[in-house]
Amino acid sequence: MSVEAPLWRALAGYRVLTCGYAVAVFAYNSEAYARPLLGAGYLAVLALWTVGTLGRVSSAERCTPRFLAVDLLLALTGILVTPLADTRALVGPTLPSIWVAGSVLAFAIKGGWRWAAATSLVIGAANIVERGELSRDTVHNIVLVTVASIGIGYVVEVARVSERTLAEALRIEAATRERERLARDIHDSVLQVLAMVQRRGSAIGGEAAELGRLAGEQEVALRTLVSSGVGVPAPAVPTADRRGTAPGRDASDGPEPPGASDGPADPVDLRSLLALRAGGRVTLAEPGAPVPLPPPAARAVAAAVGAALDNVRRHAGEGAHAWILLEDEPDAVLVTVRDDGPGIAPGRLEAAEAEGRMGVSLSIRGRLRELGGSADVVSVPGQGTEVELKVPKP
Repeated sequence: MSVEAPLWRALAGYRVLTCGYAVAVFAYNSEAYARPLLGAGYLAVLALWTVGTLGRVSSAERCTPRFLAVDLLLALTGILVTPLADTRALVGPTLPSIWVAGSVLAFAIKGGWRWAAATSLVIGAANIVERGELSRDTVHNIVLVTVASIGIGYVVEVARVSERTLAEALRIEAATRERERLARDIHDSVLQVLAMVQRRGSAIGGEAAELGRLAGEQEVALRTLVSSGVGVPAPAVPTADRRGTAPGRDASDGPEPPGASDGPADPVDLRSLLALRAGGRVTLAEPGAPVPLPPPAARAVAAAVGAALDNVRRHAGEGAHAWILLEDEPDAVLVTVRDDGPGIAPGRLEAAEAEGRMGVSLSIRGRLRELGGSADVVSVPGQGTEVELKVPKP
């Protein structure tokens, strides 16, 4: 809902209430008017206009400049007609009374403080003409309406700027999140395939070596492109990838639980997804009771664990052993992936991120960050590496 909507609703209510007040003042002082029929006729028009134009003061789009001009003209007419109806000046307020402030406020909400200031001065000039002199009460009323309308107009302008800034920030955040998702998908599929082709080509030699060299060049170029964010769009409608994964879902997230694509689904036992990662050199330790998580969160955690195990195979060697420890705490789910490899040299993770290698920064930390969780990497050279994933429970 727009930040202006409450102001328009308040203005509509103000116009109705002040119109009723003007009619009540006239009825109470009807005997004091020299020409009561003139006043009654004007107030009848004012009441019909107020009720008939409630839809006009519901939004800035419907409150057009032409409508505002007619509304202001009606207010000015009421002020200037008052001396003709009350020739003896026995009644203090003008025929429209404080209803005219609603016209000024409409200008303030529609056009900001400049429109409000100009309209206030026009209304003030009409009041001076109606009174025939610049009295203290007239000056007080003019200043009060002017200051109030300018203040409201300024607040509306600030609110509009804030609303546009917030909308732009949300758009950028959505685009960034989508870009990170695409970058993870590229890292978990295309980049790994290119790296494998480069290694196998170099090992085979001959024409395969040339193919491996080209694959290596493309890997470096693609890593640079993805890490810089250039050319990675944020499509409005995600599409399925060529391996048939669901829209908006990473290809490396593993099998999709039944019913996950049919809207809200029952929680998924994280143990069943992590069991798919266990094997001859990967040991899984899990609690005896289910560890339920929403399907998107469970798939993201399993994919982050898969990325951590990929790093173990890639950097610790095929002979390295890895352990997965799943813990279910009262307020969070903890998953620890530990290996007995050579560890990570100090500064290596930062250097890898600068080189465009996103195995930790996006495939692991990025996924946990989107879940409101965290991913900590602890490594001592010669003593292996430990990755701790923490996901808060919904």
